[in-house]
Amino acid sequence: MKLRRPRLRALLPAVALALGLTTATPAAASPTVTSGWNDFSCKPSAAHPRPVVLVHGTFGNAVDNWLGLAPYLVARGYCVFSLDYGQLPGVPVFHGLGPVDDSARQLAGYVERVRSATGAAQVDLVGHSQGGMMPRVYLKFHGGAEKVHSLIGLAPDNHGTTLNGLTRLLDLFPGAKRYLDKNTPGLTDQAAGSALLTRLNAGGDTVPGVRYTVIATRYDEVVTPSTSGYLSGPGVRNVLLQDLCPADLSEHVAIGTTDRIAFHETANALDPAHATPTTCASAVR
Repeated sequence: MKLRRPRLRALLPAVALALGLTTATPAAASPTVTSGWNDFSCKPSAAHPRPVVLVHGTFGNAVDNWLGLAPYLVARGYCVFSLDYGQLPGVPVFHGLGPVDDSARQLAGYVERVRSATGAAQVDLVGHSQGGMMPRVYLKFHGGAEKVHSLIGLAPDNHGTTLNGLTRLLDLFPGAKRYLDKNTPGLTDQAAGSALLTRLNAGGDTVPGVRYTVIATRYDEVVTPSTSGYLSGPGVRNVLLQDLCPADLSEHVAIGTTDRIAFHETANALDPAHATPTTCASAVR
């Protein structure tokens, strides 16, 4: 029986939970001025001259994904912004489901808006999950390399994921992959070996001039294996969260939404000249 679009929309929250990609209970569906972020009157300081653009993960949005990290960075003197991308018609709150290439174009437009408002020549990008991978499409194919100083990925799926083998189930159900390609291409674009990822990673993981940091967790149940998020090339630093704090049990969602140890390492990556050691004690700083 053909699955109708309204039924798919009704199932999206359940799918999100099943894949482990959803964030906290939605608080809002679009960017707002919350705890000092998305304030387009903010002017970067001499200490932090580049605005930070936060890029949510699959099934996330510009607010819910960043209720922890955005205020953390604002309190440290950064101008912080976040965007919604990858929206599907008629699907509120849960974003990052559209084609990754289209999402990268949305990011390109948003970065231009931030640069225009702040007067900054470059921005720094911090992304969670798909939000750590998708900006690389912007950097490589949509003119972002000269406009971005650093990209920090929290549990990014830079080389795709098997979702612990769940994506292989698509091959067992005739028509399922075709349906998902049509209706949720943001998911199938992230599967290991997808056409999008093959094109993205051809010729090397990085583009000249951009600094890259990947922060991964051993307990990632979504990006599998977790090392598939690592990058290679000039200007790359790959970090395993448990090397900083062996007691940190954060999984895929927590590393981007609540983990202050990961937040501290993110702040270090944004300002390496003033970095301080990230340890288990960073959870209470």
